[in-house]
Amino acid sequence: MSDENTEPMSLDDLAAEGDAMDAAGEDVLARIATIEAERDDMRDKWMRALADAENTRKRADRDRKEAENYGSSRLSRDLLPVYDNMRRALQSAEEAEKAVNAALLEGVELTMRELISVFKKHGIDPIVPEVGDKFDPNVHQAMFEAPVPGTKAGHIIQVSTEGFMLHDRLLRPAQVGVSSMPAS
Repeated sequence: MSDENTEPMSLDDLAAEGDAMDAAGEDVLARIATIEAERDDMRDKWMRALADAENTRKRADRDRKEAENYGSSRLSRDLLPVYDNMRRALQSAEEAEKAVNAALLEGVELTMRELISVFKKHGIDPIVPEVGDKFDPNVHQAMFEAPVPGTKAGHIIQVSTEGFMLHDRLLRPAQVGVSSMPAS
């Protein structure tokens, strides 16, 4: 491999060549260390970007579901007085009027059933407290307190209007009267 006519290198030349190779090796090692640091930095940035993208996807999915379930809450809340008025109209019809206005009352009843069906379809459920139930501030709104004999304090004595839930959120509390009768 080596030419027979070439002269052997001196020790100084060999030492200089070794030093040059060591310096080149150190440069290569430094370059490798720099590239590894850049790689680690890029991997860290990539992992953070991936986690951020996943969090964004989850947040968008949660926002979409919330908009789907609760986006109609304003319209739903606006329809509740219609429900209340139809209910009052049906309750106020007297027996004598029922015979005369049978077709009209039947139409109101059918409309009321359809409204209730639409409410159920969209996750709106009524809160129908009964007289004697315990008052629950999470779903009831106390309109008045009165001492009524034969009742316990904190129990419902009158229901003014029904309340409604939209899925798992309170749309409107049931308006009730509450007993303030002290225990005897």
